[in-house]
Amino acid sequence: MDVTVYHNPACGTSRGVLAMLEERGIAPHVIEYLKTPPSREEVRTLAANAGVPLRALLRENAPPYAELGLADESLPDDALLDAIGQHPILLNRPIVVTPRGTALCRPKERLLDLL
Repeated sequence: MDVTVYHNPACGTSRGVLAMLEERGIAPHVIEYLKTPPSREEVRTLAANAGVPLRALLRENAPPYAELGLADESLPDDALLDAIGQHPILLNRPIVVTPRGTALCRPKERLLDLL
């Protein structure tokens, strides 16, 4: 199965998703998004394919979230994309893409819906 994981090695949930895939014999394509951030269009596509608003992919407890005033619901998606582009840590993880769909796998058990 072709699986892509947007991963942060410092995140326990993200590591847990990788372990679940390994237990099932699946070797995913791993994108360490802090080293190789997705483009604006990739982020927009991830949200669309997951069927969630872009805001749902934001990591609210990352320091830049409050500093940039991202809790303001009136901010357009372009402002959110600008913020993620400047601070990739704002992208929540792990985001998993499989032929069955795309999802933010928090909790990690959400992965099971994609396999």
